[in-house]
Amino acid sequence: MIKIELTDTFGGEANYSWVKRFEIKDESLTDLQLVRKAKKLAGLNGVRCNKSEYGDLIELKPYGINMVLFITWEY
Repeated sequence: MIKIELTDTFGGEANYSWVKRFEIKDESLTDLQLVRKAKKLAGLNGVRCNKSEYGDLIELKPYGINMVLFITWEY
């Protein structure tokens, strides 16, 4: 299962004063397909983001918006 969290940032770090959570059950997606699906679920479709990968975590920080999107794999 893949978990997605969208939250606000303060000083460039995740703040969690509010959070929206989503799940994707299809683990056969490529990274590009997964990022596109996660952005669509979070309402960030078409928004440019800075992407960082940390093993089983993908972090997307949209340009000009104080938000961060985390994509994590749960085993």
